[in-house]
Amino acid sequence: MAQQSIFGRISQLARANIHAMIDQAEDPEKMLDQMIRDYTANITEAEQAVAQTIGNLRLMEADRDEDAAAARDWGSKAVAASTRGDQLRAAGNASEADRLDGLAKVAIERQIKAEQEASSLGGQIASQQAVVDKLRAGLEGMKGKLGELKSRRDELVSRQKVAVAQNQMHDAIKSIDLADPTSELTRFEEKIRREEARALGNAELAASSLDNQFAELEDAGTAIEVESRLAALKQGQSPA
Repeated sequence: MAQQSIFGRISQLARANIHAMIDQAEDPEKMLDQMIRDYTANITEAEQAVAQTIGNLRLMEADRDEDAAAARDWGSKAVAASTRGDQLRAAGNASEADRLDGLAKVAIERQIKAEQEASSLGGQIASQQAVVDKLRAGLEGMKGKLGELKSRRDELVSRQKVAVAQNQMHDAIKSIDLADPTSELTRFEEKIRREEARALGNAELAASSLDNQFAELEDAGTAIEVESRLAALKQGQSPA
């Protein structure tokens, strides 16, 4: 029953669709780490089960060989007893010959029993060998899956690190975009342009005021000239 249990678990794990399980997992890396631990533990258990099964197989083979050897030995004893009995019967010792023939029959009976036991063990050995072969195949399949799991995990971890680095870079770019220094320069430039415009306006106003002052001076000079000439006319002088 234990062998059947481990065999069934080995077959199930060896047939597992790792890629489908990864696709359905919320945290593939965590799931793979757990699967690696499970597979490693099950492989260890499977190796022990295979070793035990092989050990049982070797014991049965030893028992079969022992029964086969016993069968040959009893066969040899039967031949020896029968031959000796024939010799004694030829020599006229019928009673001793009959006794040896009886021993030969006993040896033959034990030979047959040993042969039957060896034959029975032969069937069990064939069945046990089939189990060993299946367990070994399943074990190799599990080891292959474990290698696939480890490779897949390393690939996913590497891809995750690349993705994290890319996302960090994109986030950094976004933050740069949000705090675009050129926008500050633009606002500073606008401030300067406003200052420049105010300076130009002030300069123009200042120039206008100066022109007015000179115009007033010119108007005053003209009025003085007019008054001077008027006074000269009154005094009978010709205007200059």
